[in-house]
Amino acid sequence: MNHPVRNSRSEVLAPFGMRSFRFQFPADLLTSWGFEMENLILGWYILTTTGSVLLLTVYGSLQYVGTLIAPIFGLAGDRLGHRNVLCTMRVVYASLAALMTTLAALAILTPAVVMMIATIAGLIRPSDLAMRNALVAETMPGDRLMAAMGVARTTSDSARVVGSLAGAALFALFGMAPAYIVITAFYATGFSLTLGVGAPRPSDAMARLSFWRDLREGMAYVWDTPASLAAMWLAFLVNMTAFPLTLGLLPYVAREIYHVDQTGLGSLVASFAVGALTGSIAIGFAGRSIRPARMMIIYAIVWYVMLLAFIHVPGITGGRLTLVLAGFAQSLSMVPMAVMLLHGAGARFRGRVMGVRMLAIYGLPLGLLAAGGLIERFGFAATATGYCVVGLLMTGAIAARWRAALWPLDAEANAR
Repeated sequence: MNHPVRNSRSEVLAPFGMRSFRFQFPADLLTSWGFEMENLILGWYILTTTGSVLLLTVYGSLQYVGTLIAPIFGLAGDRLGHRNVLCTMRVVYASLAALMTTLAALAILTPAVVMMIATIAGLIRPSDLAMRNALVAETMPGDRLMAAMGVARTTSDSARVVGSLAGAALFALFGMAPAYIVITAFYATGFSLTLGVGAPRPSDAMARLSFWRDLREGMAYVWDTPASLAAMWLAFLVNMTAFPLTLGLLPYVAREIYHVDQTGLGSLVASFAVGALTGSIAIGFAGRSIRPARMMIIYAIVWYVMLLAFIHVPGITGGRLTLVLAGFAQSLSMVPMAVMLLHGAGARFRGRVMGVRMLAIYGLPLGLLAAGGLIERFGFAATATGYCVVGLLMTGAIAARWRAALWPLDAEANAR
């Protein structure tokens, strides 16, 4: 008789039996740490240098300008190889971080320069997660995919713990230039490890097909597949109304609501990340027992409820606890969504579908920009509460509209 704990442990460790995953996991981990350190350091820099929550939200929004061209990155991955595209992207990250290190060391860094570099990085970074997910699906057997996606998600979740705390500590103790030396080293090492990921060579037939026709086919596939279309709308919704509260606006909450410094900000970011990391690990253990579409909807609702609690609970201790719970629910909604999309797309549409999925991130800069003006007029609590109420109502509407594709146990979107 098999012991359930042993089975769960085998489930979460199974992806590491693949040589490619043993390279990709640390590569994604170091890259994610670099992302989170940059986000915290530059967000705090913009807020403290300018004193403007509106400019803070503009900075946050610039990091996602590339969502509009994410389908092109997805198609490039399908045609040229996801590993090749990912390596190129990571060379750019390292180069930009090295430039930031130089400017900070020479004391000529300004908010305007930060905004310019954030714009360049923002053209590329939104597609990084799509390329990672497509590469995992490309190199992982189908029976290990759910566990692999859960384990792979821990790279970005743990980065929000380590990256936020390490970034805050390095910035506070040594200043921006030394902190950016570490960030540059993370990106460069991540690139080197990505070179070791093995992936099937793109077919010559794929390379001969029309670029724009392939792109239209990917968009048409999503539009004509009810479960995929529902997932895209939900992804856009949470990016517009949920993620702004725990990404771009946390520096404002730390400084103006809780009156703490960058170390306190790091603890808030880390709290959400600890919950998300725990959720990703739980998915890795649960593996094939998960019904993806049902999990996606149920935990999106729980996520909004926890964010409402975060907004209204008094004191930073209560804020940290509710952020942990919100992060946990976020993982249990978003990881099954990605697996559902990858399973349905198959090898032909995998990169394009994940590229279209990244289009949904465009909701994040829209939500951030709107929040900046609304907070200045109505305050944080009223604005954030409105975001959560709208999110809950629209999640219910999505679940009702595509119920036949998302809820039945025998639906393809709930296949184990």
